[in-house]
This record gives sequence, structure tokens and C-alpha cells, in this order.
Amino acid sequence: MAAASTPVAHDQSSDPTRTGAFDLSRPPVIEGFTPPPRSKEEGFNDKFIRKTKENPFVPIGCFGTACALTYGLIAFRRGKTRQSQMMMRARIFAQGFTVFALLFGVASTALKPKQ
Repeated sequence: MAAASTPVAHDQSSDPTRTGAFDLSRPPVIEGFTPPPRSKEEGFNDKFIRKTKENPFVPIGCFGTACALTYGLIAFRRGKTRQSQMMMRARIFAQGFTVFALLFGVASTALKPKQ
């Protein structure tokens, strides 16, 4: 007859890393890494304004894309197929402009000297 072994239960309640519950109000603890202190929490509006000032062409391109798409769909619904096609081509141009603006912004940020 084989001897039955009973599993040994470890007390996991004393070790908070093994409980499986995550505390989402605090960042994770990583050994050997101390994050730099945050000087100020930046809200959505503050970040949007800062990013728009850094690269104003991206929001302009997004707005142009949305306008061309909306006007093109309205023209399509009214049966103006020629005008709808022109607006869809304008939308593609505006999307290309936005992608170019994004690439330009990334390149200029990468080439900017560190402070």
C-alpha cells in the first residue's frame, strides 16, 4: 500500500504579496526601483492644452478629418454622390496630414535636447 501524503498548507495570510488581492490605489512595489516623485498631478485638460501647444497640427488634422467625414456622410445621405466622393477624398487627405503631423511631432521631440 502506498503511503498517502497530505499537502502542507502554508499560511498565506501573513504575506500580502501572495493574497492575490491588488491594491489599485498604490503603485506596485518593485525591488531596486524607486520612482521619481511627482511634482504635480496633471489633469486631462492641462495635458490636452500642453500637448496642443507642443504640436498644434495634430488637433487641426483630427478636426479636419472629422469635419470631412461628417459632411461626406451628410452628402451621401442626401444623394449627392459626387460631393460625397470629394469629401471622402478630403478625409483621406486630412488623415494623411494628421499622421504626418504625428510623425513630425515624434521626431521633433526625439531630437530635442534633454534638459
